[in-house]
Amino acid sequence: MTNRRNDIRNIAIIAHVDHGKTTLVDQLLKQSGTFRENEHVQERAMDSNALERERGITILAKNTGLSYKGTRINVVDTPGHADFSGEVERIMKMVDGVLLLVDAYEGVMPQTRFVLKKALDSGLKPIVVVNKIDKPMARPEAVVDEVLELFIDLGADDDQLEFPVVYASAVNGVAGTDPNDVTHDMSVIFDMILEHVPAPLDNADESLQFQVTMLDYNDYVGRIGIGRIFRGSIKVGQQAVLVKTDGRQETFRVTKLFGFFGLKRIEIEEAKAGDLIAITGVEDINIGETINDVDAIDPLPTLKIDEPTMQMTFVANNSPFAGREGQYVTSRKLQERLYAETERDVSLKVEDTESPDAWIVSGRGELHLSILIETMRREGYELQVSKPTVIIKEIDGVLSEPYEYVLIDVPSEYSGAVIESLGRRKAELQNMEQQEDGHYKLEFIAPSRGLIGYRRDFLTETRGYGVINHTFDHYRPVINEPIGGRRQGVLVAMETGQATAYALGQLEDRGVMFIEPGTDVYEGMIVGEHTRENDLTVNVTKAKHQTNVRSATKDQTVTLKAPRILSLEEALSYLNDDEYCEVTPQNIRLRKKILNKTERERAAKRDKFAHA
Repeated sequence: MTNRRNDIRNIAIIAHVDHGKTTLVDQLLKQSGTFRENEHVQERAMDSNALERERGITILAKNTGLSYKGTRINVVDTPGHADFSGEVERIMKMVDGVLLLVDAYEGVMPQTRFVLKKALDSGLKPIVVVNKIDKPMARPEAVVDEVLELFIDLGADDDQLEFPVVYASAVNGVAGTDPNDVTHDMSVIFDMILEHVPAPLDNADESLQFQVTMLDYNDYVGRIGIGRIFRGSIKVGQQAVLVKTDGRQETFRVTKLFGFFGLKRIEIEEAKAGDLIAITGVEDINIGETINDVDAIDPLPTLKIDEPTMQMTFVANNSPFAGREGQYVTSRKLQERLYAETERDVSLKVEDTESPDAWIVSGRGELHLSILIETMRREGYELQVSKPTVIIKEIDGVLSEPYEYVLIDVPSEYSGAVIESLGRRKAELQNMEQQEDGHYKLEFIAPSRGLIGYRRDFLTETRGYGVINHTFDHYRPVINEPIGGRRQGVLVAMETGQATAYALGQLEDRGVMFIEPGTDVYEGMIVGEHTRENDLTVNVTKAKHQTNVRSATKDQTVTLKAPRILSLEEALSYLNDDEYCEVTPQNIRLRKKILNKTERERAAKRDKFAHA
């Protein structure tokens, strides 16, 4: 019989976005006694990135360690959003079991399906945790049935279908095996982990095999490889060999090893098979690479990573306001930053273009790319980005585009409008189900390009009551016709200056404004949405003519409608092919690629003739 290390368990927590993973980890940490009595632990302790805390989503996978009944439990908190699937996929290789968290009201969602498929494909057996059972509309038994159906649908084997179930309210720190009796603590989850998650193999006496599944970077020690020791052991100071993905080998000395305990990385002297650790000492270390003993080269299979499905062009800022608000403006700085991101994020690809000032950046979806842009602007970068476009692939000689599985929860009175609008975007209705609360659950398969910018229309159609989730499903042959896109034209500033209340008041009947009085504008900048389908050039800087008889407060009495201020995601999804979004640490502006009106009209004519 194979020996196992019973003093350790490695698990990942997987779930749809916002089903409570990070809150659950917080409670497990607190109840395991990992923190001192007097130690203050902030909420969502695992979400260390400022953007994660603001948005309430996990972007980067993170690990922590805790102790329970003499056993060390390593927990990896994974992202629930499909755009960060590269992270989820690799984490499955590090662990021996998963906690699948499902909301007791929402039930199975697109990302539940997505993350569970990754776990089942890796041969892992999940423990199902039905969370948020304290919700007034909770329906725990029905949700367990949904989960079972999903397991069957995804082709789970007999062993995986025999999954244990725990009912919990992570926010209250309670769990139990009966949905009507969860009044104590979360010890039932700990006990289930010890009972159902296999202990790692104890093969520490064999040769070393460590695979890198995550990367980190630190100014003092450089690149840090995080992963699991699958075989053997490793010590600080020993010589080891890094086997690159292309087969090249690099010998190095292990300078530091770190283990994970609570929210801290703790320096350790040695580690062995089954441990999750971080390692430093080799600068050019990448995800999927293996570290072996010098005299026993035996690399693990390279990790497969899902291909990007969406791309944008990133351009150095060349607007009239370039350099006014950012710290890093040059092409060189932008290029360095983009290529640095690919070292941490393997789902991201950056390609040079014919222009030295532009790069094509490909990612897993709009959110993936917008998180990168938002991170860069917070770091002081100025840049411009084009409209997101889907990546067309050739599959078996046929040009194909990505399609997504879309799940919508909507009050019954708005379901007709949603079905009609998605139908125009070439979505196919797969299933329609009436819920107990009068809502409809709608399932679609839709082309990804039809969903770009759809969220804003969806919220308008459902008066904000609808919930939409989607995740990449498969590639299909390209439909040769335009799908989705913006119908309205825009209002474009004709000169540079400061917007006045008087000028904006004169233009109110022409459309919805994106700016307020006092906003600095330049020629070619988009200042609002036109009521019609064509673009209109307008003067927003016009001041009221002076007269001899003038009231000092006359200008202040103009009452304007509130402008529509676009968030970064809204701005990106609003763009047309001939426009850029200019992003700086202080502002998000929309602009035409060609700023001058006459040149724009000439280019449009040339385009028309070219396509005639």
